[in-house]
Formats: sequence, structure tokens, C-alpha cells
Amino acid sequence: MNTTKIAVLALAAAAVGTAAVATTASATTASATTVSATTASAAPRAAVPKADALASHGPGSHGSAPQGPSAPYRAGAARVVGKAEVRRTYQRDDDVRAFTIDAHAAPYTRPLPGADGGRDLPGAPNDATGTVTVSHSTVDKGRRVTFTARATVDSLITAPGYASVTAVVTWTSPGGPPWVGRRLGLSVYDAGKDAPGRSRDRLGYSWEFANLSRADDGNWTDETPVGTAMAPAPFAPVTRGGFTVTHADLPLLPGS
Repeated sequence: MNTTKIAVLALAAAAVGTAAVATTASATTASATTVSATTASAAPRAAVPKADALASHGPGSHGSAPQGPSAPYRAGAARVVGKAEVRRTYQRDDDVRAFTIDAHAAPYTRPLPGADGGRDLPGAPNDATGTVTVSHSTVDKGRRVTFTARATVDSLITAPGYASVTAVVTWTSPGGPPWVGRRLGLSVYDAGKDAPGRSRDRLGYSWEFANLSRADDGNWTDETPVGTAMAPAPFAPVTRGGFTVTHADLPLLPGS
């Protein structure tokens, strides 16, 4: 796998080594998102309280990312909301990797023709709706360049304090990898209420090293498709912001 390729595709994670998978929201090579590059002068950032984190790093700060309607929320349903920046424990850099998640359970709303031994199903208990935005900001020759992708949520599974979310990329800012149509997997650990400016939350994502597989030619590839609800453990500590997970058990099939 080409290291340079991964670096360019670091939408939500900068390049890792020769065997790094970038099925990324910020760094990948699969079916996908065109990530746009926006330049702005780099400046040091002070720590901010959880509620205010990422106010200047979401897609709106670029003035170009489309803002779709927020997902409807049914009282008592599973939900994950929040914004956060994370750091990679396995590689040090000054890049900013930011994630915004607004995912809401919508069980049995995505029909599955022939999924049950040829029998059609109305959907799955983990069906969901909402949006995910991933951005990767890096400094190039003294200028900050930001790549952003937006994805539509299709699956959500929760446990108390934990959640796995998958979303299919529908838009990317100009200049990035061809990522539209790619499914991304995200995991969240909600550690509860923290002191202002601090967070014990964590997030995981399904690119770089997390979704490698061996191709028919024997080489490792980062283009392995991600299935619904599939995401690694939340390995990346949150440095700014945070997430809130509302847990609800998966419901029975209607009429069962």
C-alpha cells in the first residue's frame, strides 16, 4: 500500500505506514469521497469546554459543506450525538482530526429484500438515520489545509456508554480522495460527565490499520468493504469535545 496515498486520504486520520489502511473519513482509498482542501493560517488552539469544542472546526467553518436536516429523534430510542477532536496514540503529529456524529435509531426502516432465506424483511433492528462529518486538518508550508467528508448514517447499535455507528459517504470537499459511496465505521465510548475542558471519551474508526484484508494477489489492501454496525473498539482518546450515548436495546421485529 502506498504511504503517500494514505497520507492524502487522511480525512480523519493521517497516513500511517506502508501497511496502513485508509478506508477513511480522512485518509482512504476506497469507493469514496472527494475531500476538499481549504487553507487557513495555522494558529495554536486553547483547550475549550466540552460543549464549545469544535465550534471552529466543523464543516460550517469552511462555508462549503452542505448542511442537511437533522435526524428525527424518537423519545427513548438509541442515540449518539456530539463533536470531538481525537489523537492517535500510535503516531504523533500536529494534525487535527475532528468528528461530528448525530445518529438516531430508526429500527426496521431499511427494507432487506430476500435477506431471510429469500424472505423479505422490513429492515434490521439496528437501522438508523442521521449524519456524520469527518475532517482532517494539517499544516502544509505554514498554511492549514482541511479535508472534510459528510456521510449518512445507516446503522446504530448501543450498550451503556458505548455505540457503533456506520455511515455511507455522500459528499466530500474538493481535492480529496474518491470516497463517495464508501461506508465508514465509527465506535464511541461515552465516559460520562467531565470537568470543563477535559474528556475521558474515546472514538474508533474503520480505516488505516483497522480494516485491512489480503487481496487475491496476496497484497494487503485498505479497500475492504465495511458492513453495517462494524467498527473497531474506540481506541483514540478525545482531546476536545465529547459524545453522549443514549442506550436502548434493539427491538423485536414488528409482529413477532
